[in-house]
Amino acid sequence: MECRVLSIQSHVVRGYVGNKSATFPLQVLGFEVDSINSVQFSNHTGYAHWKGQVLTAEELNVLYEGIKLNNVNHYDYILTGYSRDISFLETVVDIIKELKKANPSLVYVCDPVMGDQGAMYVPENLLPVYKNKVVPLADILTPNQFEAELLTGRKINTEEDAIEVMDLLHKMGPETVVLTSTDLPSKQGDQFLVALGSQKIKKPDGTNTDQKICMDIPKVDAVFVGTGDLFAAMMLAWTHHHPKDLKTACEKTVSVMHHVIKRTITYANEMAGPGKRPTPAQLELRMVQSKADIENPAIVVEAKVLQKSSQ
Repeated sequence: MECRVLSIQSHVVRGYVGNKSATFPLQVLGFEVDSINSVQFSNHTGYAHWKGQVLTAEELNVLYEGIKLNNVNHYDYILTGYSRDISFLETVVDIIKELKKANPSLVYVCDPVMGDQGAMYVPENLLPVYKNKVVPLADILTPNQFEAELLTGRKINTEEDAIEVMDLLHKMGPETVVLTSTDLPSKQGDQFLVALGSQKIKKPDGTNTDQKICMDIPKVDAVFVGTGDLFAAMMLAWTHHHPKDLKTACEKTVSVMHHVIKRTITYANEMAGPGKRPTPAQLELRMVQSKADIENPAIVVEAKVLQKSSQ
């Protein structure tokens, strides 16, 4: 059976962010990807200049209407990322509800992009929409620490806090939650950052299984753009291939990230020359060059199982 993804994200002419970060890797892994571009920019906004257009809620509706009229609005997955407009986000919610009604087994992968390191980079009025409308529809959620704290109203200072926050997020809707990065200290030292994941699965007999995992990910000293979008897309792909095995899905996702980032920083440093900081253009993800790693990643990060229980 072919697997079809509707991905509603940004598009850039040059480089890798949003749909450009998600589409190629998903296609390489065998998914059909239908893209709706929430913006079309010349490049990502980390460059000195950018130009482009923003899709309105009405225009999003028009595109969706076209798909519906042709009766090709059957999807197995929906993937969403950065959105900064409240009416656009609410239209996305309406589309997801309708698609879930048409296919109750549809899986919605949501990266609730709102901010990082204690600062919001979307308007604050998006938070209640994410909290009350978006997250309850999500099946897989990939927030960073700050976004998880915003959604739950709880601060994360310890591993126990993180587990509690993931459980609160489960209660809001998603059965799989991955905290893509945290400020928690890694047991392997300050060259690593800690990511955590939690999966609650209802078995046919009504009992729940619960798996919690933790990973120490090597840090890279550079600012990359589009990595969060790649992470969410790879979580979609690898949880599809390993539906009840969060440990393997996370190991493969993080390992893909590692290979792509390593290849990117090596190339960027070569291009920049000794002692110079690479430019945003030089730091664009080496996506096409990483095709083999995306398809079959050598596992470089092992996930530790924190707890596994059935009740």
